[in-house]
Amino acid sequence: MADPMRIRAQAAGDKATVRVLMSHEMESGQRKDAAGNTVAAWFIQEVTASLNGKVVLTADWGPAVSKNPFLQFTVKGAKAGDKLAVTWKDTKGDTRTDEATVS
Repeated sequence: MADPMRIRAQAAGDKATVRVLMSHEMESGQRKDAAGNTVAAWFIQEVTASLNGKVVLTADWGPAVSKNPFLQFTVKGAKAGDKLAVTWKDTKGDTRTDEATVS
């Protein structure tokens, strides 16, 4: 299982800026190993974020996203103390969910 995501959510007025650093190798499927064989594609293909259980962001990613991707977005209506959850799913079917509290 991948390392936990680092999530920071800071409220300012009626919105919050969310920064997420995900730990994932993100293999594109175009690289070759030392023996000349193609390394199988393995990347995050779906990301969702929810604020207090309500989905506020969905993203479909492809093989062009870098290793250990960084995601930043703004959520309207967020305030200090709200719970934010971020979930990703990769091409092997692995998923990871981590939570943070808006500060």
